[in-house]
Amino acid sequence: MKYYCKRFEDCSVDELFAFFKARQDVFVVEQNCVYPDIDEIDRIATHVWLEEDGALVSYLRFFERKEEPGTIQIGRVLSLKRRAHLGTALMEYALSKIPESSLYLEAQVYAIPFYEQFGFQVTSEQFLEDGIPHVKMRLQR
Repeated sequence: MKYYCKRFEDCSVDELFAFFKARQDVFVVEQNCVYPDIDEIDRIATHVWLEEDGALVSYLRFFERKEEPGTIQIGRVLSLKRRAHLGTALMEYALSKIPESSLYLEAQVYAIPFYEQFGFQVTSEQFLEDGIPHVKMRLQR
């Protein structure tokens, strides 16, 4: 297994394709949620992923929130191999790459316990994002 952490401009075309394909497979197809996954945030984000045998198995991105300078938002967290703790391993790696700061994410409700293990706390009521229940979560480091 090998970890990667790169800015958009440092990623190869094949790496970008792998991110976009994995995100499409999980968030658009599997969750049956039609929305524009590829967005302008990709260009300003740092992309973090884990490969096994040369193939992407877990992914996330992080970026500074425009509306909250100094706050880093984590998003598009996914694992293609479920129940293998790859998401946990990737999140630990990503947190080691993010400077000490206030962290923010919008979690699908079922994933609250996943983020709580890293110290994130729910800071909002449930809301629908693209028809899926979410909550806002924060971690101050």
